Amino acid sequence: MRGEYKVPGGKLVAVDLEEVDGRLAEVSVSGDFFLEPDEALGDINAALTGMPVEAGVEQLAGAVTGALADDVSLIGFTAESIGIAIRRALGKATGWDDHDFDVIPARVLAPALHVALDEVIAREVAAGTRPPTARFWDWDSPLVVIGSFQSVRNEVDPDGARQHGIDVVRRVSGGGAMFMEPGNTITYSLVVPTSLVEGLSFERSYSFLDEWVIGALADVGVDAHFVPLNDIASDRGKIGGAAQKRFASGAVLHHVTMAYDIDADKMLEVLRIGREKMSDKGTKSANKRVDPMRSQTGMTREAILESFAASFSRRYRSSESDYTPAELASAQRLVDEKFATPEWTHRVP
Repeated sequence: MRGEYKVPGGKLVAVDLEEVDGRLAEVSVSGDFFLEPDEALGDINAALTGMPVEAGVEQLAGAVTGALADDVSLIGFTAESIGIAIRRALGKATGWDDHDFDVIPARVLAPALHVALDEVIAREVAAGTRPPTARFWDWDSPLVVIGSFQSVRNEVDPDGARQHGIDVVRRVSGGGAMFMEPGNTITYSLVVPTSLVEGLSFERSYSFLDEWVIGALADVGVDAHFVPLNDIASDRGKIGGAAQKRFASGAVLHHVTMAYDIDADKMLEVLRIGREKMSDKGTKSANKRVDPMRSQTGMTREAILESFAASFSRRYRSSESDYTPAELASAQRLVDEKFATPEWTHRVP
């Protein structure tokens, strides 16, 4: 059996092994990483041989680190990455190439419906009734989407929201508020089986699931990088941020919002937290803090969305898809019964 794992920003780790009586046998770690001194590779293989096949990534990584002397240097990989490769070899974890993805291009819907679709699609991916799915948002009305654990009164100025006709919806994932007017952000959701991030820490899973979009940004002329925990930035400033939700049923929701052409003055009239962030930075305008995608690419938002979808499809086995009538109906029920209710929206007052 063989498993591989490419460390984000690092090297490829491969593990060949056998399973004998519920334990690892003939373990052989290889890859394009660097390791000093050379003989430490034998110590790693020996430490893993005999480990139970049900051992998790943390336990496997602990066996590796416990067997290495203090002067051993792992360069371009980690003990954790070896554990992930082993879990993949055993069929406990999966890689990108193990899946066929649905890609749903941007479709104009009510923004609250997109919030609900995140939950609907996640349920289906967990149940195996829809493959892993990347979908791009488009919407027809303004909305502030707050994180699952944010306080409404701390985040949103009710007078500003009323003045500009902007509603508030709480999503299922954590993270910060999304100020969403038609045409002002680029937003996508990626829903994958939990097996794809098996063994990854939350911090590592953010960069892992967004590795593709760094390439997609390069395709439109933006040299981007990760800023832990969940931001994407260029040398001209922050571009966007990610949020994530892991469902117990077996799916991970990961979504990203990038600024395209935000009305900064209006955003600061609606979002309280925006004012505090600006004052912390000693700036008077959000335009000095957030560098929109429009100015960095010179492209229309529609062209960027199309390019992103194409970049994803070139990288992974994908088929273009759409929402089914049943999914849209389920999402509308969730809006009516959950996302549009005061009980949900104000569950953190």
